[in-house]
Amino acid sequence: MAPKMLPRWWAFPLLLLGSTFLICVILAAFAAIVVYPTLPSLQVLTDYQPKIPLRVYSAEGSLLGEFGEERRAFVSIATVPKSMLSAILAAEDERFYHHRGVDYIGVARAALSNFVSGGVRQGASTITMQVARNFFLSKERTLTRKFNEMLLAFKIEASLSKDEILQLYINQIYLGQRAYGFAAASQIYFGKSLDKLTLAEHAMLAGLPKAPSAYNPIANPKRAELRQQYVLRRMRELGMITDAQFVEAEHYPVVVKRGSNDFGVHAEHFAEMVRQAVYERYKDDTYTRGIRVYTTLSAHHQEAAYQAVRRGVQEYDRRHGYRGPEGFAELPAKLTDELLEESIQDVSDSDDLIAAVVTEASPRLVKAYRRGGEVVEINEEGARFAARMLGDKVNANQRIRRGAIIRVQKDDKGRWHIAQQPAVESALISADPRDGAIRALVGGFDFNRNQYNHVTQALRQPGSSFKPFIYSAALEKGFTAATIINDAPLTFSSTQTGSEPWEPKNYDGKFEGPMRLRTALIKSKNLVSVRILQAISPQYAQDYVTRFGFDPKMHPPYLTMALGAGNVSPMQMTQAYAIFANGGYRVTPYFIERVEDNRGNVLLQAKPQRAADDAERVIDPRNAFIMHSIMRDVVRMGTAARAMKLGRGDLAGKTGTTNDFVDAWFCGFNPTLVAIAWICFYQPQTLGRNETGGAAALPSWMGYMGPALKGVAEQPFTPPPGVLALRVNPETGLRVTDGESGVLDFFYQEFVPPEGGAASAPSVGERPAEEVRNQLF
Repeated sequence: MAPKMLPRWWAFPLLLLGSTFLICVILAAFAAIVVYPTLPSLQVLTDYQPKIPLRVYSAEGSLLGEFGEERRAFVSIATVPKSMLSAILAAEDERFYHHRGVDYIGVARAALSNFVSGGVRQGASTITMQVARNFFLSKERTLTRKFNEMLLAFKIEASLSKDEILQLYINQIYLGQRAYGFAAASQIYFGKSLDKLTLAEHAMLAGLPKAPSAYNPIANPKRAELRQQYVLRRMRELGMITDAQFVEAEHYPVVVKRGSNDFGVHAEHFAEMVRQAVYERYKDDTYTRGIRVYTTLSAHHQEAAYQAVRRGVQEYDRRHGYRGPEGFAELPAKLTDELLEESIQDVSDSDDLIAAVVTEASPRLVKAYRRGGEVVEINEEGARFAARMLGDKVNANQRIRRGAIIRVQKDDKGRWHIAQQPAVESALISADPRDGAIRALVGGFDFNRNQYNHVTQALRQPGSSFKPFIYSAALEKGFTAATIINDAPLTFSSTQTGSEPWEPKNYDGKFEGPMRLRTALIKSKNLVSVRILQAISPQYAQDYVTRFGFDPKMHPPYLTMALGAGNVSPMQMTQAYAIFANGGYRVTPYFIERVEDNRGNVLLQAKPQRAADDAERVIDPRNAFIMHSIMRDVVRMGTAARAMKLGRGDLAGKTGTTNDFVDAWFCGFNPTLVAIAWICFYQPQTLGRNETGGAAALPSWMGYMGPALKGVAEQPFTPPPGVLALRVNPETGLRVTDGESGVLDFFYQEFVPPEGGAASAPSVGERPAEEVRNQLF
């Protein structure tokens, strides 16, 4: 039987369709022949040089910060975990190792899907095509761009191996949060390297390229989870993972890093200080060359300093009561997560001080929504700090009510409490006094709230923490630690001061009469300090303090200098106190140990001057020792006696409080570490009655020094040559004879006090003028 012929009416459509297809193929081939030679060179791929940002590291190698428009971390494909590669292929291009740049099966599948759905719902871009687009083309949706993309994909496949193409993709693709490449995204979203991530986390990262904003696990956690589940299902369908692995990954709780700090150590002010220093040297290359800066900062010390400042400021803040909500949001009767998220979207968390919007409020229970969907419940105990703001008698603009924006915080036992963002500022810096290497630097309470670095930029009155420099000057003028000076009232006329009459007072308003110089500094007696400055002259003191690195212009030669009326920064105080700690040498604080390029070549190496080596000696070692011994007594029995709770015998320092309790300081050290703590309002105002250096600043200093010196052996305290240890009468300052009781003190061998009774005058070496001496004794 003859084969059945097709109806003639089929012939013409088939012929037309075939002809059209053939013409399209010929035109496409002609276009390819014309366009292919004009395609860009692939040198940018074969000699791939990504814009790698500046990275700042601690002394141990912990990442402290990075700076650049693009956050990158180049990674070799050989080091990428297999599950990460599988997740990428399952999400983006399952046939990557089987096609030659364009996946025709994928194109057909996408075309059919889009035809059925009636819109463009699936794309058919391969990984190679995405590489072509990311390196060479715009993202406009045109046929011309798509055609060029396909041609470039063919060209790339002809020039590079599959692994080389995949490596380019892994390092170049944008994944949100300014992250380019999976290695950078791993750190930004999870705070871990790729090889430390779980299968569930790999799948979440692999879902990002399709729409980095829509599937951002920080901004859109629910959509990110849906995309992650899709990737895991595809991996199972493709046989990349087993059913057991799928189930485990599906239920694995992925924790995304949500803190304001993207790095393991809070050192934002310090990292910014490093960035500025590097930019001064390398200009715009700073942000693209992959420069690595290894600093002197210790991650352990920095974390201790950060926590100490946060804790000290919050303790001060709690002493002064709750100020009320930070603001209010208008909440409708029916609440949704989207509305609640929107109400706090402009309020940033401050580490563990979490922003939340109140949904229910009563004296017994407060419910508040925090970013990410959690509703926290705060019981009566947790709300005690803000209890007075929960009553109906409080003004509506201060009351904790529905819609109030508050801060919540977890305690050590995991219980939620109402807290608040402190209004006060604080800073802490520490350094090794033997070479000036900065070990910790906290420039303020929260870098995201205030980028001003109070350690380096704030010039504030040091108060009594400046007295040791006046006393050190006095030792050079013949005073001794046993010199008797009168703690009695003084009055200065406007003619004497050059401005207004002045009647200095002691902190407690009391006067104790004649006392030894050592005792006066231990008790921080203002009147004694003024008398000492009178004796040595303000002009001499102004010149003398320059030895410690102070700018004489900031310390005018007036008697108020004795009470710390000049201006200093915490950085300057660090350098100055280091001189007492290291035996009299001025070492310059430094914070960059070395600078390397992206290949590890050293571009810059620090050459610090070290005490007792090549640093300049600026005060007599005997002077440094005696001042050190006096400031030890400040800690043992004076205004800083609280520091004895640290259980160490090698700590020394001095408190500082300015007029009206505006600034509070504690400057202290042992022979291996000097640390300066400061607290004040950004816009100066009183800290409150009795908020002295010992009450407001010392707790932060202790909170840092405790962990920083843990395991560090106490340092010996040995007098240098030329210092004599003698017993003196504590009432007269005179040397006691054999058999008599007295207190031990230290003296220059040429300024030894004579033996004698209470009526005898102490030896002061270069004696002050008679009229001044009459005021002293």
